[in-house]
Amino acid sequence: MSFKLITLIVIVLGVVALAQLIRVYELSSKLRNRREEDITNRDNRLNANLLMGFTFFFYIGFIWLMLKYGWTGRGDAASVGGEETDWLLNLNFVIIIIVFFITNTLLFYFGYKYIRKPGVKAYYYPHNNKLELLWTVVPAVVLAVIIILGLKVWNSATSDASKEAIRVELFSKQFDWTARYAGEDNILGHFDYKLTTQENELALMTTESLDSAIRQMEFGKADGTVMGIQLLEEKLNNPKNIFIPEDLEKMENDLDRKTRLLRLLVQMRARHNKKWDAEAYDDIIQKDTLHLCVNKEYEMTFRAKDVIHSAYFPHFRAQMNTVPGLTTRLKMTPKYTTKQMRGKMKNPKFNYVLMCNKICGSAHYKMKMIVVVDSPSEYKAWLKSKQTFKDVFLAKPVEAAAATPLEGTVTPADTAKIIK
Repeated sequence: MSFKLITLIVIVLGVVALAQLIRVYELSSKLRNRREEDITNRDNRLNANLLMGFTFFFYIGFIWLMLKYGWTGRGDAASVGGEETDWLLNLNFVIIIIVFFITNTLLFYFGYKYIRKPGVKAYYYPHNNKLELLWTVVPAVVLAVIIILGLKVWNSATSDASKEAIRVELFSKQFDWTARYAGEDNILGHFDYKLTTQENELALMTTESLDSAIRQMEFGKADGTVMGIQLLEEKLNNPKNIFIPEDLEKMENDLDRKTRLLRLLVQMRARHNKKWDAEAYDDIIQKDTLHLCVNKEYEMTFRAKDVIHSAYFPHFRAQMNTVPGLTTRLKMTPKYTTKQMRGKMKNPKFNYVLMCNKICGSAHYKMKMIVVVDSPSEYKAWLKSKQTFKDVFLAKPVEAAAATPLEGTVTPADTAKIIK
């Protein structure tokens, strides 16, 4: 006989036994002429004592859990602003724990003290203005203090960074992070989502990226991964081609969308200032690890490509939502290098981490990025080893699917032709 079958039999027999016990209790109550709603004084006192016993076990369990699991393993706040956040969080915990003990003590003690007693009638006490005022004003004042302090911490984290702060952008998409560092000019280059291509994932705006996006939109790519307007028009206008209604509608919608995007791209190209190119050319794009310098202020800006994500730095006590179509930002200053934090945590394998704190899809659990806090010399050496956006983007020119008149530039005649 298998273990599962034995377990099932035990459960069934237990249910049957419990049902029979309940039946015996009902029959014995009828023999004693006792109704279900009749509760003896002995039962009342027993329940009151059990309630007080439960209260003590409840408090002992709570204190034990706080002592054993109250420390979350994050260690000390690893950023300057994180210290203020920790202080506010601890203040909230102190208030919550005090209120927890006061309210639960009153709740259980009143249940013990005011049990039903023979010959004693319950006192009717419907209203008291002073009590109403007390438990309305006191929580309101406490909440006001917490909210005001919280706004102060929030404003401090999101206020303008100093001019010396290092500018870094974090780009989020399902399911990874990409960091973009401002180059030597400490200015992040312009971007526009319409410039998003396989070669320019962050949609940075330069003369070359504009021309490349226009060529891809009009002529597609030679490898066939992107179908341009020219090929779509040829397929739709060829009388030999026969499409089912669903495919025809899909191609017509794709053509309409790409035509409108092409007009916008050409208008953007006509207004583009080449002076902006330098701001994007020296940017450094980093996908695997986010490197930061200790004791340096950072202004972090955030973008999202697809859905709402949330950039969460647990050890720095910093978090900011990343929203499609909206740029958000915060500032922070790391206090300890990774090596120093490993010593403080007594963990030689410790690493700072950037996580997504929004459930953004099926692979949300793996949307992480290792964060390394370097010393100034290490950070400087790391920066020198990285290629700029110009080195990477211009090293792989995009081949159009057909010969294109846009040889790296868009002339006024080209602009007028496409806009028409």
